[in-house]
Amino acid sequence: MAMKIWYLYNSGFALQTEEHFFIFDYYLDTPKSGGLAEGVINPDEIKNFDVVVFSSHSHYDHFNKVIFEWRAQLPKVRYVLSSDIRTREDAVMVHKGKCYDLGDIQVQTFDSTDMGVAFLVKADGLCIYHAGDLNWWHWEGETSQYNAAMAERYQAQINQMQGEQVDIAFIPVDPRLEGSYLRGLDYFMRTVGAKTVLPMHFGDEYAVVARLKADPQAAEYANLVTELSHRGQCIEILP
Repeated sequence: MAMKIWYLYNSGFALQTEEHFFIFDYYLDTPKSGGLAEGVINPDEIKNFDVVVFSSHSHYDHFNKVIFEWRAQLPKVRYVLSSDIRTREDAVMVHKGKCYDLGDIQVQTFDSTDMGVAFLVKADGLCIYHAGDLNWWHWEGETSQYNAAMAERYQAQINQMQGEQVDIAFIPVDPRLEGSYLRGLDYFMRTVGAKTVLPMHFGDEYAVVARLKADPQAAEYANLVTELSHRGQCIEILP
């Protein structure tokens, strides 16, 4: 069957596969009356799916405790949360550099260069990578020592994925990094690669996606990058 992806906002995405409905890093839950078409999760809209919710870390723009309210309408919902998220809810709490077998889903985690983890999820014959805040955060105002250490940390994590056949990759392209906005995605694509890339962590600055598509540095893989234009955008990927 075709796979569907909804852009929720920032680093938030929903992904419908043959057997599952995955939600990554959901936080912006307005408008309250909205649904997937508005970039909002309405649990009644997905009550017939096997829903699994992933949160890569506790930063406000990656996590919202509203996800736990969904259990009232989704009694079988599962949560896979980074261990820095403090909750008493029933959830699989994951740590960096580990593998977790959930039966129908295999999850591998990687250490973030900011907080929490990145996810490599295998299910329904698919390999899905969600970076969370694992990125090459090269800041122009930082020292050369900081930026060199950042490069080493980022590359060390991405190198661990060499050989993986990634179908979908959600990767930051933060415009605040200015001329270095593409470093993380570029290194991932040249080291690991993916069949489809969804850029993220750009807030309302959609122009950065068009900039990426036209960037000569990204010419070899620009056709694999989905251009996002609005919350609730639905992308259908044929098998």
